[in-house]
Amino acid sequence: MHIDKDLVAASATPLVLGILADGESYGYAILKRVNELSGGRMQWTDGMLYPLLHRLERLGYVTSNWQSADSGRRRKHYAITDSGRAVFAERRTQWAVVADALGQVWRSVEQPSAVAKGWV
Repeated sequence: MHIDKDLVAASATPLVLGILADGESYGYAILKRVNELSGGRMQWTDGMLYPLLHRLERLGYVTSNWQSADSGRRRKHYAITDSGRAVFAERRTQWAVVADALGQVWRSVEQPSAVAKGWV
């Protein structure tokens, strides 16, 4: 299934902030988590994630620091800030309103069909 780029872009900030609200992480792990959360239907690339992380850092929603993995490889880890948590909470509320409105529209569109077919 292809997910429209507008939906991916609109959901990117709350997804990343939500992932980081669960604990600090690094780029590849964030990409993997998005893939897991979407059941493989959202496959982000580095070119999409890193500009977003840099923007969130500029806005003060995340911080970053370099850490060495057990393998000795250095990775940039990202953590959500208090400001990022506030933005995440606001976006969560906004998405709940959008999801509710869409649910109502979908139910109203589906309902007449269900009645016409004798399902309800």
